[in-house]
Amino acid sequence: MLFRVLNFKNKMNILLVYPRIPDTFWSFKHAMKFISKKASHPPLGLLTIAAMLPETWKKKVVDLNVKKLHDREIAQADYVCISAMSVQEESAMQVIERCRKFNKTIVAGGPLFTADPDAFGSIDHLILNEGELTFPEFLADIQMQCAKKVYKSSAYANLLETPAPDYSLVKVSDYATLSIQYSRGCPFNCEFCEITSLLGKKVRVKSSKQILLELDQILDSGYRGNIFIVDDNFIGNRKVLKEDLLPKIIAWMETHNYPFIFTTEASLNLSDDQVLLDLMVRAGFAKVFIGIETPHIGSLVECGKQLNASRNMMECVRNIHDAGIEVSAGFIVGFDNDSAEVFQQQIDFIQKSGIITAMVGLLTAPNHTRLYKRLFKEGRILFRSNGDNTSHRLNFIPKMDRELLLNGYKYILDSIYSRKAYYQRLKDFLKGYHPLRILRSGYSKENLMALLRSIFYIGIVSKCRFQYWDLFFWSLFKRPDLFPMAITYSIYGYHFRKVFGVVS
Repeated sequence: MLFRVLNFKNKMNILLVYPRIPDTFWSFKHAMKFISKKASHPPLGLLTIAAMLPETWKKKVVDLNVKKLHDREIAQADYVCISAMSVQEESAMQVIERCRKFNKTIVAGGPLFTADPDAFGSIDHLILNEGELTFPEFLADIQMQCAKKVYKSSAYANLLETPAPDYSLVKVSDYATLSIQYSRGCPFNCEFCEITSLLGKKVRVKSSKQILLELDQILDSGYRGNIFIVDDNFIGNRKVLKEDLLPKIIAWMETHNYPFIFTTEASLNLSDDQVLLDLMVRAGFAKVFIGIETPHIGSLVECGKQLNASRNMMECVRNIHDAGIEVSAGFIVGFDNDSAEVFQQQIDFIQKSGIITAMVGLLTAPNHTRLYKRLFKEGRILFRSNGDNTSHRLNFIPKMDRELLLNGYKYILDSIYSRKAYYQRLKDFLKGYHPLRILRSGYSKENLMALLRSIFYIGIVSKCRFQYWDLFFWSLFKRPDLFPMAITYSIYGYHFRKVFGVVS
């Protein structure tokens, strides 16, 4: 790779900054205090970029979700590198403004800047698209003292050349979950999704050797616990999963006494492949996030989600649950084909399916989607999406009456995260959930502290105390093996209610 052979004579001080993530569904901000963690996930993209820098350069990562950025750190930097998602724009702009006061050279990349580079004219160097292609070119131009304003590429990176993220630059104990990436791209092309337009339909993968090396490095850091495989569709290339990666992970996990529990994202057709399900369970997968979107068939067809429209989605969820993998899911309202009945349909599906973690959001149209292009052509785009589809900000003119849509959306959230509905859904799931023994959470010091805090904040202070104690004693006596999981999801419910402002 280019960055491996460049001969940099001058040492540089590189400050890598990850902006704050606002209080959203996925931030789990309100749950962090229970487990003494500062953030949910580390900045995986920034740690991967850091691994591309010359070894002789001094590198410092400041994740604003776990600590403050000090003026002296900016002052000492030769370059400030910022990576951000769209939802982090406000914090990113604050960092840029601070760096400008110190007259620092700013290098920026990631989804926020790739989505609309023209909106960031004050950035010295924009590293767009996939960093494995554009960042080495930037480094080469630094050496030649001819660095450009914008680096972009329409090609797709070869993940066999992607370096392992440099986890030595962060304190792993600050995070509730660590992350790795196995693949990029998705064989599907949903109208509202940017993945295909940015990363392609062909699924590119790392080698099993690369993944095992990353697991070795995380193990050596002393971390034990949850690892999120951040692929947009982990099962996009099922053949290589079944024949290579999963058997290798199974062997590795057995050798190391199962130190990790894996979570990932996948499409609903995972339920069709029992062999793949069994392999994932044996490899240590306990949860998968699936984009179900809506039970309304017309809306599924509208957005290009024929994969879901052609099957019994409720039965698919149950098949995955029965295999020992929990389904969390994404749901969307605001499609052109949605009617007023869709709100209750969403509620009924979520409750009956036993999906505890249901991320319901308003339809949004990111810049690089087919949806954006269609709505722009129809004159319905209002402004650039900020990436947060739970913020009650519609960036387009919906077909449904706007107030009806917003009120219906709030009705869904108030219903599924009301204390009665949420705890009933949680108990129903736990009654039928039978994971492998190796995946069951233990009674660690961290879990004990979370239990004690949950007793105070939920069992005594909150309005959920009756439901909390009902679940507490039910799980303790009926499903003691899943008691830690019951407490964990009581804590998650506390976070969701805070984020969505649910009072009932």
